[in-house]
Amino acid sequence: MYYEIRRYQAQPGRRDDWVRYMEDVVIPFQASLGMDVTASFVDAEDEDGYVWVRRFEDEAQSEAVSAAVYQHDRWKNEIGPAVHGLLIPEKSVVTKVLPTPASSLK
Repeated sequence: MYYEIRRYQAQPGRRDDWVRYMEDVVIPFQASLGMDVTASFVDAEDEDGYVWVRRFEDEAQSEAVSAAVYQHDRWKNEIGPAVHGLLIPEKSVVTKVLPTPASSLK
């Protein structure tokens, strides 16, 4: 099992719009297709920063659920373009992390 920590940069001054879109559209859509979204945060030190965390059982599950999300017509035609309008995609950073033995997230 592992987690993805995904750090995004909203377009300047658009973080509140981004958070609303994430919570109203992106997270429910991804969850409906099996994505396990475990956390969503705004950066306390960067007015345009946003972080969210997704959990996967293994690479096979990650690939299957990611394909279900990102190959879906709604993602390609509606959600994906909206996401790209609210974020600065080239500033996105995705880190794959494994819980340590003492972690409560294992």
